[in-house]
Amino acid sequence: MMEEFYALKFKAMWKYFRKEHFSFWMICGYLFIEYVRPQSIIPALNFLPWAQVFLLLSLLGWMSDRSAKWVRDPTNKWLLIFFGVIIASGFNAYFPDTSWSHLKDYYGWLLIYFLIINIVNTPKRFFIFIAIFLLASFKLSSHGARTWTMRGFGFTSWGLMGPPGFFQNSGELAIQMLMFSPVAYELAIFMKPWLTRSRYWLMMALPVTGAMTVIGASSRGGQIGLLVQLYQSVLKGRLSLKSIILVGMLGWLIWFVMPEEQKLRFTNIGTDRTSEQRLLYWRHGIDMIKEHPVLGVGYFNFAPYYQRYFSGDMLYAHAQLPHNIFIQVGTDAGGAGLAVFLILIYRGFRTNAETRRLARDLPESGFYLAVAKGLDTALIGFLIAGQFVTVTYYPFLWINLAFSVALVNIARRQTSLSSEKAPVVVGGAATA
Repeated sequence: MMEEFYALKFKAMWKYFRKEHFSFWMICGYLFIEYVRPQSIIPALNFLPWAQVFLLLSLLGWMSDRSAKWVRDPTNKWLLIFFGVIIASGFNAYFPDTSWSHLKDYYGWLLIYFLIINIVNTPKRFFIFIAIFLLASFKLSSHGARTWTMRGFGFTSWGLMGPPGFFQNSGELAIQMLMFSPVAYELAIFMKPWLTRSRYWLMMALPVTGAMTVIGASSRGGQIGLLVQLYQSVLKGRLSLKSIILVGMLGWLIWFVMPEEQKLRFTNIGTDRTSEQRLLYWRHGIDMIKEHPVLGVGYFNFAPYYQRYFSGDMLYAHAQLPHNIFIQVGTDAGGAGLAVFLILIYRGFRTNAETRRLARDLPESGFYLAVAKGLDTALIGFLIAGQFVTVTYYPFLWINLAFSVALVNIARRQTSLSSEKAPVVVGGAATA
C-alpha cells in the first residue's frame, strides 16, 4: 500500500528504493544530475559527463530489468514521426551543418522519454521518481525565493539565475517553476490527510516558493502563465465565493509585491526594444513558414536565415531564436513539424484525461487524479510562457510527456491487475 509514501515516511521510502532494480537507481540518478547539477555547483565533480553516464547505465540496466516491459502508447509514434520530420528538414535546410549540430537537442529527449516510461512502471517507482523531480525543483525555487526576498523583493534586469544548464536564465527558470509547482500543489492537497502539520506546510512551501521565483525572475511570460495556473488550480471547477476571493487576493498580492520596474515592463509591452525585436522575429518567422510551408527553412536555421535575409530588422548585434515555441517549430520543420508538434501537445492532455478515466476504478484514484491534474496545469503554463521564449527543445515538454505516459501506463497495468483479481460470476455464484 502507498499510505507510508503519502505520509512521507522517508525510512519506508528508502527501504523500498534500495531494494529496487539498478535501472531505477540510474534513471533517478539522471533526474537528480539533470535538475540539481551538482557538477556545476562543485567544479571538482565535473570530470565526467554525468547525465550521459547515468542514461547509459539506465539503458543497460533496463535491458536486464525483468519488470520492464515495452510500453506501447500513441505518443511514442508521434515522437518518432517528429524526429523523422526534423531529419527531413535537416536535409532540406539552408544551413545543413547547423541542423546536424543541433540534432542531439531532440534525440536526447527521445531517449530520456523512452527510458522513463519503460523503467518508471509501478506506483511506488513513480512516486519516488516524481518526488525527486519535486525536491530538485524545490532546491531551485527555495534559492530563487530566498534571493528575491534578500533583495527586498526588488527588481533587476537579469531577474533570477539558476545553476548553469537549462535553468540558468531567468525565463527558463520561471518555466521550470511553472512545470513543478502545480504538481506539488495538487499532491500537497491530496496527501494532506496522511501528513503531519509540519510536513503538509513543507509540501505547500514548494508551490509557494515556485510562485515567488516566477515573480522574482521578472519573466512576463512566466508571470502570465502563473496567473492562469492559479485560476486552473484554485478556481476552475470549484466556483465559489471563497475561491473567487482567494484568487482575487492572490492576484492582488502578486501585483502588490511586484517591483515597480516589473509593472512598468507590462505597461510597456510592445514598445520596449525587447518587445519590438520579438514582434519582428514573429512577423518574419511567419513569413518564413509561408514561404517554406512543408519543412521550413531548416532545423535550428531561424537565426542564421534571419541574419542573412532580414538583417535590416535586427535591433541587436546578432539574430536570436524566435522567442516563440510554435514559430520555432514552424520555421524549423514547416507545417509538417508544426502539425506533429500540436498532436504531441494534444497527446499530453489526452493521456492525462485517460489517466483520470482509469483512476475512477482504482483504489489509489486520488493520487492519479492529483498528478494528472498537476501535469495538465503544468503543460498549460508551458504553452503560455512558450509564446515569449524559445524553449521547444528544453526538458519542459518532453519530461512532462514522459511523466504523463508513465502514469497512464501504470494506471493501465493496475486496471488490468484489478480486472484479473475481480470475481467471476458463474451460475449466480461468484468465484475468484
